[in-house]
Amino acid sequence: MKKMMMMALMAAAATTAFGQDILVKDAKKLMGKGEFDQAAQTLAPALTSNETTDKEAAWNLQSEIMHGKYSEIQKKEMESVVNKAAFDTLGMHTAALAAWDAVLKCDEFDQLPDAKGKVKLKYRSAAQTKYKTFGVALVQAGQYFYQNRKDNDNALKAWKSYLEMKESSIFKDVKDFPKDPFYYDIAYYAAILAYQMHNYPEAVKFAQVTAEDPSKAGEAMEILLFSKKESMKTKEDSVAYVNMLKDLHKQEPSEERYFNLLMEYYTRANNMPAMMAWAEEEIAMNAQNKMAWALKGEVEMNQSKWDAAVESYKKAIEIDPEFVQCVFNAGVCLNSKAITLKDELADKNTGGLKKADADKVKAVLAEALTFMERARELDPTAEKVKWAYPLYQIYYALDNKAKADEMEKLINQ
Repeated sequence: MKKMMMMALMAAAATTAFGQDILVKDAKKLMGKGEFDQAAQTLAPALTSNETTDKEAAWNLQSEIMHGKYSEIQKKEMESVVNKAAFDTLGMHTAALAAWDAVLKCDEFDQLPDAKGKVKLKYRSAAQTKYKTFGVALVQAGQYFYQNRKDNDNALKAWKSYLEMKESSIFKDVKDFPKDPFYYDIAYYAAILAYQMHNYPEAVKFAQVTAEDPSKAGEAMEILLFSKKESMKTKEDSVAYVNMLKDLHKQEPSEERYFNLLMEYYTRANNMPAMMAWAEEEIAMNAQNKMAWALKGEVEMNQSKWDAAVESYKKAIEIDPEFVQCVFNAGVCLNSKAITLKDELADKNTGGLKKADADKVKAVLAEALTFMERARELDPTAEKVKWAYPLYQIYYALDNKAKADEMEKLINQ
């Protein structure tokens, strides 16, 4: 009984496998009649069934079906120039993608060792001949899906397939594989599209390819840079992004964009020691960099190092006398210094100041007033810096009631 059951199971398995192989034969017949869609529909179960005995043959047939469909519609496209007949544009470009996918899948199975452990490639040579110039079809498919269908997924898939053809298993050993003059243009389009789709790994990948063309290196670096910026997740990602920015900044020190991106990064990170180190690095590289001095002053200001901050701001103001933010911040630092000094010198019991100590505080306030009034002069409508309240504090501390009242009115408006 057990033997009979085993025989029955084996017979059932053989019948199933035979059934899948019949599908392959039927699909081949339909293809021969030019019935490509029906052939593909018939073949579909055999492509995924574990019962198909010759997977590489099935996928090779799928490749032939789709390539045949593509070629037939392409022929109609060329004829339409003369006879104005309609043709299935979507079907043609969809078939192009499917044909390339199928030939890759065929090659994948074709590389598997046989029962004796040997690899005998049966289809690669024919595939190399048939698909060597197929890159044009993939490029056109990408263009069609992008422009006519607004189908970014298939557009990127088509361009990616084209760009990776040379490195595919089919062509990786072909020395004279053609690389057309538009190769780097397509890499650029693929990089931009991937970036727009927030597919940053692909954007980085194709930007790096684009950068191989010196004429497009600048545009490629933009995509590469912003892709890395948008995809930062780990500390290593951040380090890679910052190092890239620094390299670009050193290569083009006059390009403000790279400096501004670095400043944005350090500001958002709120890592004061790192910002200080970078500011000092920038100053060492270019002592006339007003923004570096401003950043140094900002760090020192956040650390309540009033004197050091004022000196840094003064350096920035020497470079740009109308740098109102630094003028204002210098005034704020000196006002804060005066408040701190007053607290330090005040009598512990009465809270009062000796005349000599009061004069010290007033001297600092007088310097603060110079900067704050200059800030008001540079920015009379207070669009960039809010000088009214700090001026009120300083005037009040200096017993200038009329000016203090003037500022109070402005504050309450």
